[in-house]
Amino acid sequence: MPTRPAPTERQRRLGAELRRMRLAAGRTTEYAAGLLGLDRTKVSNMESGVRAISPERIRILASNYECADERYVEALVAMADVGKRGWWQQYRGSLPQGLLDVAELEWFATRLRSYQTVHVPGLLQLGEYARAIFAAALPPLPDSEVELRVVQRLRRQQVLDREDPVEYVAYVHEWALRMQFGGRRVTREQLHHLCQTSERDNVELRVLPVEAGAFPGAGHAVLYAHGPVPRLDTVQLDSAHGGEFTHSEAQLAKYQIHMDWWQDHTLNPEDSRDLIHSIARQL
Repeated sequence: MPTRPAPTERQRRLGAELRRMRLAAGRTTEYAAGLLGLDRTKVSNMESGVRAISPERIRILASNYECADERYVEALVAMADVGKRGWWQQYRGSLPQGLLDVAELEWFATRLRSYQTVHVPGLLQLGEYARAIFAAALPPLPDSEVELRVVQRLRRQQVLDREDPVEYVAYVHEWALRMQFGGRRVTREQLHHLCQTSERDNVELRVLPVEAGAFPGAGHAVLYAHGPVPRLDTVQLDSAHGGEFTHSEAQLAKYQIHMDWWQDHTLNPEDSRDLIHSIARQL
């Protein structure tokens, strides 16, 4: 019997929202099972993202849980509508699932905000720059996997120039611009690319100068993905062992404050470009 593939982060998130809705209504899994004509185990599997759920069943649950937020319910329905496979699925089994989950998160987001303290954001990286980052991993990655990761990272960038491009605000610390991943030439080309990309209507790039001193979230990168409704926002954190996803109300509020801090303390887009050009000339 074939093994069922592990759920994606999006599937787990849908299940978590169904569980939250049920608990907010004060209902049991037995109650949900009765509504759907299923056994309790299948409902539990739906709430863990292991088992798919149809849009019709989501509407049944929402109605009986007395959830009156129609936009929220329709957003959950959209999450259940798998439709055609996303481009990232072709990398399943070849790359860590976390990399695919990030691509999926970005694809379905209505707005993206991130801050980076060590390197240029992935959505704005050139191939050589990205290759230098992956090549520095320990234990070392096989050359074939490095190349696969580079290709997948570059494909993620289509969210910025597709027919309905996502709005992206990138906050970058000045030291991330000065780190020479791939050497002086690669870094200089990367900085010029940043300036060009930041001219797009849907991309806003803001730099935090070193003179700003201490800042929240020092030492790690954060991606804040806005969902179709605020309660479906998601935060993705980079770590040495892979990406971590969080969507608890308290954590979303915390990182909203972080993003607002970066917005208030970074240089405006024009001054940011001037600083990037200045650093590039030094190279």
